[in-house]
Formats: sequence, C-alpha cells, structure tokens
Amino acid sequence: ITSAVAFDILPLKLHPFSQSTPTGLDCMGWKRRISSPVITDGALDKTALTDDVGSEEDLYEDFRSSNHRYGHPGGGGEQLAINELISDGSVVYAEALWDHVTMDDQELGFKAGDVIEVMDATNKEWWWGRILDSEGWFPASFVRLRVNQDEPLEDYPLKVEGGKDDDSSSGTRRFGMGQTTKDQMRTNVINEIISTERDYIKHLKDICEGYIKQCRKRADMFTEEQLKTIFGNIEDIYRCQKKFVKALEKKFNKDHPHLSEVGSCFLEYQTEFQIYSEYCNNHPNACMELSRLTKVNKYVYFFEACRLLQKMIDISLDGFLLTPVQKICKYPLQLAELLKYTNPQHRDFKDVEAALTAMKNVARLINERKRRLENIDKIAQWQSSIEDWEGEDVLVRSSELIYSGELTKISHPQAKSQQRMFFLFDHQLVCCKKDLLRRDILYYKSRINMDDMEILDVEDGKDKDFNISVKNAFKLHCRDTEEVHLFCAKKPEQKQRWLKAFENERRQVQLDQETGFSITEVQKKQAMLNASKQQHTGKPKAVARPYYDFLMRQKHPTLPTTLPQQQVFMLAEPKRKPSNFWQNISRLTPFRK
Repeated sequence: ITSAVAFDILPLKLHPFSQSTPTGLDCMGWKRRISSPVITDGALDKTALTDDVGSEEDLYEDFRSSNHRYGHPGGGGEQLAINELISDGSVVYAEALWDHVTMDDQELGFKAGDVIEVMDATNKEWWWGRILDSEGWFPASFVRLRVNQDEPLEDYPLKVEGGKDDDSSSGTRRFGMGQTTKDQMRTNVINEIISTERDYIKHLKDICEGYIKQCRKRADMFTEEQLKTIFGNIEDIYRCQKKFVKALEKKFNKDHPHLSEVGSCFLEYQTEFQIYSEYCNNHPNACMELSRLTKVNKYVYFFEACRLLQKMIDISLDGFLLTPVQKICKYPLQLAELLKYTNPQHRDFKDVEAALTAMKNVARLINERKRRLENIDKIAQWQSSIEDWEGEDVLVRSSELIYSGELTKISHPQAKSQQRMFFLFDHQLVCCKKDLLRRDILYYKSRINMDDMEILDVEDGKDKDFNISVKNAFKLHCRDTEEVHLFCAKKPEQKQRWLKAFENERRQVQLDQETGFSITEVQKKQAMLNASKQQHTGKPKAVARPYYDFLMRQKHPTLPTTLPQQQVFMLAEPKRKPSNFWQNISRLTPFRK
C-alpha cells in the first residue's frame, strides 16, 4: 500500500481549506439566527429555537429547502474558497498524488508528482487544469493543493530539453528577509502542520461535545452500544491529539518557524497513534449504523440540530467521522514534504527522516490489522464448511491462515500413512480428510498446537524413528511430550514451501506479541454468528450495501489500475482432483457382463 491510501476506504483530498469555513461563510447564517441554544435532557429546548426558527422539523425543512444538501460529505466550503482565489487572479497549484492515464482528449493526463495549475474547481469531482500547453478535466481526488502556493515551479523537478532535471533553482536563492527559498518553504509546511492540528483538535472537540455529549442525554434514542458503534474510540483519539498538539506547540518556534524541531514529537507519539487502528477498523460499522438510523426522520433532525447548535460547518456526521481516517494517512504526506525542505544540516533532519519512516509504519500496521480483521470472517466461514468439527473454534487462538496443502502423514506404531489436507494457522495446524466421493467436502480429523513444536528437516532415505524410507519429509517434534509427527510432500519444492510456511507462522506469532495485536471476544463471536447465519441460508452473504452507498456518496472517481491496492488473503477451497475410485472398483468386482 501507499502511505497516501490506507484502509481501502478513500483516496485522500488534502486541502488546506478542508478543516475550516472560509471567511464570511457561516453555514447559511444560522449563527445569526440562533441565540444561546441548548439541548437539554430528554428533548430539544424549544425556547432556544422557536423564536426565529420554529420546531426542529421546521429547522430541518428550512435547511433542506436551501441549496445545501444533507449527506453531502464535503460541503461547498473548499470549492468556494479555491474559486474565490482563482477569480481574484491568484494562481492555484495542485500536486498529483497518482498517475492519471486517459485516452479522452477532454481529460488532462499527468504523472504522480506533476504540478497542475487549477483553473476551475466549481465541480466537486472534476477540476479543470493546465500543465504547460495542455488543458483538460482531471479527478480532484487524484491531487492535493500545494502547501506552498508561492513556491516557484522551477523548484519542482520538471523535465527540460536534453532530458535532465532543471536544477537552475537552488537552495541558495533568497526569499524575503534573508531567508532562502527552502527555508521559506519549510516555514510554510511547519505552519500548515500546526494550523491543521489546531483545526483537527477543534473538529474532534465538536464531535465529542456537539454529538456524543448530546446523544448520551437521549437514552430514549441511543444505547451505549450504538454510540460505541457510531463513534468508536474517537474520545480516546481526542485525548491523544490534545497531548500531541501541546508537544508540537512547545517545539514550534514562532519567531523563526523554519527552525522548529517537530520531528521528535511524531517519534514520541508513534505508539499512541496506533489507537487509530481500532477506529479505522470500526469505521465501516459506524457508516452502516448511521445509514440505518438516518432512515428515520427523528434521527436526521437530531443529528442536524446537533451540528447547527455546535456551529459546525456544512458536513454531515458520516463526513465528520471520516476525518480521523484521513488524518492518520496525511501525516506521512506532511512529513515527506517537511523532509523535502529540511536541509541535512538542520538539527531536525534526522528526527523528521525517522518520523516519516515511523508514521509510514503506523499506517502499514493499521492496514495490516484491518486486513486481519477482515480475514476472521473468511476463517469463520471456512470452519463452518468443515464437517464433524470438534473442540474450540479456530478463532479462539488464530486469526491468519499462513499456508495450506496436501501431505502424507505417517503415524506410529505401524507407520501407517494417510493422505490429508492441512491448514496452517498462527498457533495451530488443522488436519482434515477429503470425502471419498465428493473431494470438495472436508471432515475434521485433528489439530496440532504449533506453540509446542519444533520443525525438523528430514533427509531422503530411511528414517530411524519410523523405520521406513521417506522422501521430501519433515517432522514436527513436541518439546514437552517428545511426540513426533512425520510428514511427506509429493515434490521437493512443496516441502520447501511448507518449511518456509512454518517459519512465517513463528514470525507472525512473534510480531503479534510485539505489536499487541489481538481480536476481541465480541469480534470472534460476531464472525462465527455471521458464518452460522450464512450456512443456514445456503446463500452467499450479500454485499454490505450501506457502506457501499456511503462510499458512493463521497463521489470519488474510480482509482487507476496502477494504484497499488491492498491485497487480501483469500481462503482457497481444496481443488478437486480426478478420482480413480470407480476404475479401482470395476477392477476389483467379481461381477462382469
């Protein structure tokens, strides 16, 4: 995955205008119309609204009849602000995050890193822009506005005649009061980091006080479990971010921002930022629960009243709840830009460099945890398809399928050999038997605790323990009981794949211990319950439409095929193999025509 796209949720649009309302816009003038409104226990305080606005239904109807649309994720703020700049004669530049390949002469093609002059941002999805002599439409989600709008284009590595980068503009160029261009650019990035953090804190505060606090007063409308589903651990994130902002403020040099040393702050909080993992994993559930609730008018009225009374910008609740997901992905982008304008001699250089790596690792860890949680549903479905299952569920100890395949298992005391299907999960190896007639049906036979085992490579030839000749063999030896399991693969390369899989299993277990990864009992039970329901219906589980609908409301175009996508490991069913069962029977039967 790339640091710009995490969680398989949305491509990011990182605009400096996205966290605050432009000057002069105050959400249709509600601030002027509502005086000291309060949501009291049990119901809205009618006296606060009826004088100028009327009932909460009237308030919503007035809002709906205006040009603003409930459910619109981005509002109109940033488009208005960008177009205001353009209409005032300012030149607005955006930097491409990904390649945009097009065969339509009306669209503008570009590569990641290209700088585009934005000429029209009226449409939310598609902007009109120019690169050199080419103009055309391009998807707004493929770019981000440059932090440094004053930066000269020649500072970007544009191709010039002769095929070499233009290095004519260097860090020695002077800017303003004796500062180099690079120092001024670093000042802009530092200011943007501080500014967006302050805006983000206000944003989190508005959610916690404007929505969660008011929802808790309405026990007749929301259970605590519903609030946990909708808002996740956003209150924990709020507390963490408040401490992080204080740390940034201490490192911020107000007189000379380019001398600020903020890299250490990111290094200090890299572990705490892992709490975003829980929030990101819960986010699809939040969207589905919100989609269900907003089908009822009273919840629509309530959420909209909360937003207006908190004087928040024109974004619906699901849009507000998306920002923590976007925020944790934005840190690597900001740090990459900061590193770009930090001289190697700067005292902050090494910390920024380390912080960039650390925040990329945080994003990678969050993605990996999300993938693992998505896998538990597949594992539960797999187990539900196994006949005669015995003992505890796979999910009690495992959350990842490492490898699977067919092996010959040789057992004591008569060195009896059995052809079996084996599934290697973290912590355990599950053994199944194929049905004699229907080879796609598996029966549970046994399992081996991998925590107690050591892997022994066995040379081809006679094995002393089992007193038989073996080929492509390996053993699992129990350290405690001295029990030995002998396995044979059909080919040498299959044996090597198994040996590598056992190494990966131990590595995965160790990594989970180091990162503290675990699956809650609630998640395990829910996965098994979903698998059980699916088995009873006999039909594949339907796509979660509410979350799909939420994504479609964001109005982002389809990403190009060149964009790296998160790979999700699929549990493969055992492949059918042609059986010689009937041919063998026909040879053995004494009855012939």
